[in-house]
This record gives sequence, C-alpha cells and structure tokens, in this order.
Amino acid sequence: MHIADGIIPNVWCGAAHGISWSALYWLGRRIETEEVVRLGMLASASFAISLIHFPLGATSVHLGLYGLAGILAGKRAFPVIFAALLFQTILFQHGGLVSLGLNATNMGTGALLAAAVWRTGLLPQRARAFLCGFLGVLTPALLIALEFSLTGYGKGFWFMAALYLGAATLEGLLTVAIVSFLQRTRPALLAARP
Repeated sequence: MHIADGIIPNVWCGAAHGISWSALYWLGRRIETEEVVRLGMLASASFAISLIHFPLGATSVHLGLYGLAGILAGKRAFPVIFAALLFQTILFQHGGLVSLGLNATNMGTGALLAAAVWRTGLLPQRARAFLCGFLGVLTPALLIALEFSLTGYGKGFWFMAALYLGAATLEGLLTVAIVSFLQRTRPALLAARP
C-alpha cells in the first residue's frame, strides 16, 4: 500500500509533504511528557507488525495498526504513523522519501478517521473497535486507488483496493482483540482522546 517514488507526480508529492508536515506540527505540538512512552510504543508496534507480510492475490499486505493508533492516540495518531512510515522508508524502502508525505497523508487519514469513529461512542465498544481497525486500512487503500486513477497510473487499482477488504477485516478483528484485552487490563488507555 506504500507508494514508491516516481509513480505519483512530484508536484502531488510536494503538496502532500506540505499537508503531512503541517499535520505533523499541528497534531503533534504540545505533546505531554506522559504521552511520549505511549506514542513511542504505538509507533514501534506499527513498525514491527509491518514486517509480517501475508499473501493477498498477486501481492502481499501487512497490518499497520492504524485504527488502534487512532483509538489510543487520538489526533496524535498522525505523528505516530509518520514516525513508523519514516523508519519503514529508510530501513526497508517501503515507499520513498519523495512519496513519504503522500504515504503519511493516506495512512494518517485512516488513523484520524478511526480516532473520530472511536470518539463518537455511538456503537458498542467492540463494534467501534472493529470499524476503527477496518477503516484504518481501507481508507488508505481507497485513497491510493483514487490517486492512481487521477494520475492515470496503470489500471486495476480499484480491484486492488477491493482486495484490501480482507486485510481490513483482519485488522478489524485484531483491533477488537487488543481493545478487549485493554478493557480488561488497562481500561484507562481506551478513554477517547482529542
């Protein structure tokens, strides 16, 4: 789901860098000291789980815990996702430095949408947890398919986004399991964050 350098026009990538760096500043400013460990652990978990790949059709996918980041970090999920993506880019060439802003914007949007869903409290906790995990994966897949369509890069990316329904379901189930565990052991971590 990472966009490599040279696929999307550099103008788009530059604009996405502007968006992602602005979001990084506005959503990450005034981080409290007690948040640092939790945010670091979330970024580490997102990075570590991305190393486990599952075959899916003609490609492979990995989990990202974007929905869980939205639940546990609220708006701070964007800096968490950005940090994990930066290390994935530098160490494993998942994406590229030119497209990092675009990847961060796509995946960070999924995490922020999950944070918004979690805050609503309209659904039972397990249903919200599933939806957060599901949307955390499906939102970036749809955004990438849209970007590829708008730039005329290849065909079939809407089909690839549809394949991500399986990954989104798996991430939703994993998010439910983690939220259920945290509800039993550390319920204060699940308090909705701004």
